[in-house]
Amino acid sequence: MALARTHSVALMGVHGHLVEVEADIANGLVGMVLVGLPDTALREARDRIRSAIVNSGEQWPQRRITVGLSPASLPKRGSGFDLAIAVAVLAAAGVVRAAALAGTMFLGELGLDGQLRPVRGVLPAAVAAAAAGFRDVVVARANAQEAALVPGLRVVSAPALAALLTWLRGEPPAGGPAVEELAGGAITPLPGPAPAVPGAGGEASPGEPAASSVPRPDLSDVLGQPVARRAAEICAAGGHHLSLLGPPGAGKTMLAERLPTILPRLDAGAALEVTSIHSVAGTLPEACPLMTGPPFCGPHHTATKAAIVGGGSGVIYPGAASLAHRGVLFLDEAPEFGREVLDALRQPLESGEVVIARSGITARFPARFTLVLAANPCPCAKAAASPRTACSCSPTAKRRYLGRLSGPLLDRVDVKVELLPVGRAELLNDRKFTETSRAVAARVAQARDRAARRLAGTPWRLNAEVPGSELRRSYAPGRGALAPLERAMELGEISARGVDKVVRVSWTLADLAGRDRPTIDECGYALGLWLGVVR
Repeated sequence: MALARTHSVALMGVHGHLVEVEADIANGLVGMVLVGLPDTALREARDRIRSAIVNSGEQWPQRRITVGLSPASLPKRGSGFDLAIAVAVLAAAGVVRAAALAGTMFLGELGLDGQLRPVRGVLPAAVAAAAAGFRDVVVARANAQEAALVPGLRVVSAPALAALLTWLRGEPPAGGPAVEELAGGAITPLPGPAPAVPGAGGEASPGEPAASSVPRPDLSDVLGQPVARRAAEICAAGGHHLSLLGPPGAGKTMLAERLPTILPRLDAGAALEVTSIHSVAGTLPEACPLMTGPPFCGPHHTATKAAIVGGGSGVIYPGAASLAHRGVLFLDEAPEFGREVLDALRQPLESGEVVIARSGITARFPARFTLVLAANPCPCAKAAASPRTACSCSPTAKRRYLGRLSGPLLDRVDVKVELLPVGRAELLNDRKFTETSRAVAARVAQARDRAARRLAGTPWRLNAEVPGSELRRSYAPGRGALAPLERAMELGEISARGVDKVVRVSWTLADLAGRDRPTIDECGYALGLWLGVVR
C-alpha cells in the first residue's frame, strides 16, 4: 500500500478553506474512487486526471486508487483540485518524492493533454494558503500574477503537468516551456486620492491599460445640474446612497457613471478584497491582476435576484452588489426592476454584506457599495417636459410606477435629488461653474481624511458606516442643530432610520466644509436632501 498527501483550497464565498488531498494505491479492482463530498465537476476529474497523466509521459497505476478530500464534511466544488489530486496519485506511485510536496499548495485544472489551465478564486485561495503557513503555491501561468499579490508566498507557475513534475523532481528542464517562480507581494496598490477607474478621469492604476486616445468621462461633462453634482460629491465623501429622479436626457446616467471618478483610489486592504471578489466571479481583467480603482456595476433591469445579490445552485457566485463592493452599484430605470430584486438589496444596504445559504453551505460576500437609483417621473417620462409633449399618465399610473420603489428601500437612501430638464441657457451658463473630477476628488479625499481621523480607533472609516446607536452616543451634532429634524419628526415626514441618515449626511457636509461638528445649516440641508426638496 502507498499513501501520499497534497493540499488545495476550497472556496466558500471569498474565504478559502484548506483541503487535504490523500491518495491511496492498494491491491484490488483497477479503478479510482473519489470521496469527500465532491460535486459533478470534481467527480469528472477522474477521467481528466488519468488522460493528463498518460499524455504527460507517465504511467497510470493499474491498481485501486482511493482519493480522499478532507475535511469530508466540507463540500468541494469545481475543477481546481485536479492538480492536487494528480500530484498526490503520482506521489503515491513513487513518481514524485513525498518530501518535495511539503509546504506546497496546488491549485489548477488539468486538460486532457496535461496542460495546466487557470481557475477562478486564486487570490483568496493563495491568501488562505499563506495564512495556513504554506511557503509555495503552484498555479497555472495565467493565474501567477494574481497569486503573487499575496506577500510571503513563492508562486510557482507551471505551463503543464510534465513541466511541474520535472521541477518537483529537481531535474533540469527537458525543453519547452519551463516552470517559473515569482515572489509574492511584488504588486501593491499605490497610495493617493487619484481616481483609478478604467475609462474614467484621473490617473490610471498600475496594471490598467492607458487609454490616452479615448476621452475619459469627467464630472464637468454634466452640465445644467449643479445640485446633482453637489449631491454626487456628498455621496462620494461619506459613502451615502443616491436617488436620481428626472426625465430622459437630464443627466442621470452621466452623473452615475462619473461618480467613480471622484472616489479615492482603493487602499491595499480594500484592493485585495475587491480583487478577491472579482477573482471568484471570474471577471478579473487579464491585464489588471490588482484592482485599485473603485468598481462600477450597472446591471440591466431584466437582471434576476441571483444576478444582483449572488447565488447559484452548485457553485455560489457573487452578484452585482458584491462586484460593486467599495464602488458604485447603478440601477438605471430602477422601477423596471422586479420588486423582489430591489427589496433583496435592503439587507446588504444595512449590513454591508450578502449572506447566501444553501443546503450544507453558507457563503458570505462583502457588499459595501454606493447605491445609485435612477428613475423617470412617470411611465411616459414626460412629467417635466415642455407643454408640447405634456405627460399623459394619470395620477394613479404615476403612483403605481414610482410605487415599485418600496418605502423601506427609499428609507435607506440618504440623498434624493430631482433633475429638471436642461435648456440652452442652463447649458451655456453652467459651463463657468463646472469643476473637473480631479478637483472634486481632492475635496472628497480631504473630507474622508477628516472622517477617518475622527473615527480612528473604531471599525468604521466613513460616516455612512457609523451605526445609529454610536451616532447618537458619541457623534451628536451641536446644540440646537437637530431642530429641523425634530420638526420633521413631529410632522411625520421622517422615520427614526431617516433621522440617522440625515445626521450622517450632516457630518459629511461638515467634513466638506472643514467644520468640527454639524450645525443647524448642515442638518437642515441634509434633511432637504433626504426629503428630495433641494433645488
